[in-house]
Amino acid sequence: QVQLVESGGGLVQAGGSLRLSCSASGRTVSNYALGWFRQGPGKEREFVTTINWSGSMIFYADSVKGRFLISRDNAKNTVSLEMNSLKPEDTAVYYCAAGIYTTKSSDKYDYWGQGTQVTVSS
Repeated sequence: QVQLVESGGGLVQAGGSLRLSCSASGRTVSNYALGWFRQGPGKEREFVTTINWSGSMIFYADSVKGRFLISRDNAKNTVSLEMNSLKPEDTAVYYCAAGIYTTKSSDKYDYWGQGTQVTVSS
């Protein structure tokens, strides 16, 4: 089993930056894809970004491309999300997830964190 714990959420003004981290425990996730998803108020959960086990394959949602940057440290069993130029529409609970496939489909991920709230004020 893999346990994922997100951190780094908070309140930030539009145009600001935040860095989210997700730490894995229970077993190594070095051979898993690690993704970030988010769910805004009244919205369905949506894909944000994902990175394969080696970091050689990364996908971003169009809405965050050029603003967000995903990275991973397999030695530390962590994945991070650097969020820049934040907009009010980025307000959501952000979840990290681990799975075998590097995919935008949330149902392909096996393990999920509890989420961290990001609120962007206008």
